[in-house]
Amino acid sequence: MNRISKILFTLSAFLVSLPVWAQQRFPKPEFETGYVQPFTSQAAPRALFLEYLDIFVLISTLVVVTWFVVKKRSRQGVMWTSVFALLYFGFFREGCICAIGAIQNITLALFDPTYVLPFSALAFFVIPLVVTLFYGRTFCAGVCPLGAIQDLVAFRPIEIPKWLQKILGMIPYLYLALAVLYAATKSEFLICRYDPFVGLFRFDAEFQMLLLGGLFLLVGIFVARPYCRFFCPYGVLLGWMSAFSTKHMKITPSNCIQCKLCANSCPFGAIDEPVEEQGSRRSNVQRLMTYLFFIPLWIGIGGLAGSMLHVPLGKFNKTVYLSEQLVANPELKQDTEHIDARAFMQSGKSMDQLVIEAKEIRSQFYWGGWMLGGFMGLVVGLTLLKLASHRTRNDYEPDKTNCLSCGRCMDYCPVKK
Repeated sequence: MNRISKILFTLSAFLVSLPVWAQQRFPKPEFETGYVQPFTSQAAPRALFLEYLDIFVLISTLVVVTWFVVKKRSRQGVMWTSVFALLYFGFFREGCICAIGAIQNITLALFDPTYVLPFSALAFFVIPLVVTLFYGRTFCAGVCPLGAIQDLVAFRPIEIPKWLQKILGMIPYLYLALAVLYAATKSEFLICRYDPFVGLFRFDAEFQMLLLGGLFLLVGIFVARPYCRFFCPYGVLLGWMSAFSTKHMKITPSNCIQCKLCANSCPFGAIDEPVEEQGSRRSNVQRLMTYLFFIPLWIGIGGLAGSMLHVPLGKFNKTVYLSEQLVANPELKQDTEHIDARAFMQSGKSMDQLVIEAKEIRSQFYWGGWMLGGFMGLVVGLTLLKLASHRTRNDYEPDKTNCLSCGRCMDYCPVKK
């Protein structure tokens, strides 16, 4: 407990806050109907001490849930901590600030030197990753409100086939790559726009987003945490960190008796069964070298496919989309009902400037498509490599990458301290 506290509080002490200044991006539109532009007022920024309060609550909750998982081995403690996190980070803070959405803030800060990264976004992005590196995905277990709301509805969870889990498990990597691409090109904050639960937290979402959140919860009754396992982009980063965790949750506090109760209790399929040594060492090495040889090929194929998709991907950028509309339909320039076209005409820019800007953005999507596709090719190659490798295991062990540290298996284990 002391070591956990020291790590978290030392990290937070080195973080510094940065002010965020908003400015008018477009000139006020001019109306010819006698309409007078009303005076607009800007909401006061949230008090700085409240940002520090959010970070303090994040650290405290992480400390508590990590203690429940690693030291106390209490599923009940994890559950009640997640209820608190849901009430505070979900309904009280209305899903903002969010570690998952902070991916976009970090990306935009890296690619846009004019963007000032909010202190809270940096803290919420970094702190869970650092804790996960040492103690596994305890953030997922009891701190993330998106995970908590799904966990509470998992009344009859079933384990879906392994092959289907592998296929669906590719989606978060694609979602992460797309979110980074659109944030880097200043096109869209994809994660925030399509967050299925933030509308439930705020009680003000559009009908389709409320429907999406409701569908996730409905599916979550039978397929535990569908968003966490098959969509969450931050879960990809947490999985990478957790794979190297040295103090990860253990199923049994003593010798495993291989009763298989833990594997049957895990609705996530995140417990690896004992594996005997298969084949000779030489044949295993040859098989791994063969799969390693094909990884560059997968990266090249993925990169080429991604670059070929840069045109449809770029259409989600407002500048590119408006440019294509005005070039294809010049009459839209006089359409007073088309808000984007009217704003462009009143901005003072020429069509040539708009086309040049759109061309530059398409170029960004072209190279971004290469990196996106190459990343997905690398993921496919490494996944196949992992499937081809065989590591000998004598006991039932949690899969550190996919284990959410929820503690269910610990309650079912008959071995006690």
